[in-house]
Parts: sequence; structure tokens; C-alpha cells
Amino acid sequence: MEAHMSLTRKLLRLGNSVEALEAAKRAIHFSDGVLRLCLTVSHLNRAMYFACDNILWAGKTGLISKLNQQKWSQRSFRYYLFALVLHLTRDVYELGLLMECEARNRATKVSPLPVDQVYAPSSSPSPAVPNLVIPEQFRRQLHLLLTVLYNNPPLLLDLLKNSCDIFIPLDRLGIYSTGSGFVGACGLTSSVLSILTMIHPWLKLKP
Repeated sequence: MEAHMSLTRKLLRLGNSVEALEAAKRAIHFSDGVLRLCLTVSHLNRAMYFACDNILWAGKTGLISKLNQQKWSQRSFRYYLFALVLHLTRDVYELGLLMECEARNRATKVSPLPVDQVYAPSSSPSPAVPNLVIPEQFRRQLHLLLTVLYNNPPLLLDLLKNSCDIFIPLDRLGIYSTGSGFVGACGLTSSVLSILTMIHPWLKLKP
């Protein structure tokens, strides 16, 4: 049953290589250099991943005889891994831009302190100052991160989906083995998030 379901999934992916190539052609015209690089190369790797997947399907159905399925499977997962790394890079890049924008907006809303308060001597001993400043900065950055993700559900879902997906090729390639149970849970979570973006298209990260 599992083998038949796998073949069915691969059959449904036959047109995905063309779709990925079309997405790469669109991405190459983006004005932002980082997005253009990440998305174009990522879509090209996705196209190669689906092409390898199609070859595997042809080998399992007997259309291609004496196919080294292990070799092609490893090759497809390498393309898949590289595509996911680039997608995560894009997510982190957009997250950084949004955090910078949010920080600037907060800075403009905060009124400056009077000069006598800014330069007033601290009553606490100087060695304790770094221990007080670092946790406060971390708390502010964490709050900023959570605020940006809360206000941008498409970015949050894409980041979660790619984070779950990346464990699949890492496990299959032997780079970071996590076990079939964990990989299955990651795949299920990713599928649920993909379904959410299909039901609610506004949750899909663009471009």
C-alpha cells in the first residue's frame, strides 16, 4: 500500500518541474537582490528535485530499466535540501527586514529622555551594569521577534513549514538522523500547514 501511494504521489508531481521553472523565471526579475538570488536558485533546485523524482517514478514503474534508484534518490534529496536552505535564508532575510522596520517605528514613538536623566549617575555598582543590560536587550529582541511573527502569519507559516521540511532530506541523506517517527511528524505538520495555505490563500508568503 505504501509503495502504491508513493508512486501515486510521484505521478501527481510530473508537472511540478515545469511549474518550478516558471517560478524561477518570475523570480529572476525581482528588484531585491537577495530575494532574486534565493528564490531563483531555490526554484531551479526544486525543478531538479522534481525531475529526479520523475526519473525515480519511471524506474519504479518499469519505464526505465536498471535504474540505480538509491543514487537518484540521494541526488533528488540533495536538490531538495539546497532548495529548503535557500527558502529558509529568504525567510530569515525577510524577518530581519521586518524587525528593523518595526524597531525604527518603535524608536520614533519613544520620546527622548531629558538630558539630566540620560547622564544621571547610576546608584548600582558598575560591575553589575552589563548583567542588567544584556537580559533587557535580549528580552526586547525576543519581544520584537514575536511581534513581527504575530503580525505576519504568512512568514510565520512559511518559516515553520520549511523548518519542518528540512529534517526530511537531512535524515534521508544521513546528515542528521532523527528517526522515522520524528520525520513523519515533521512531514505531517508541513502537510497541514500547506493545506492551510490552500484553504486560505492569503497565508501563502509572497512573492
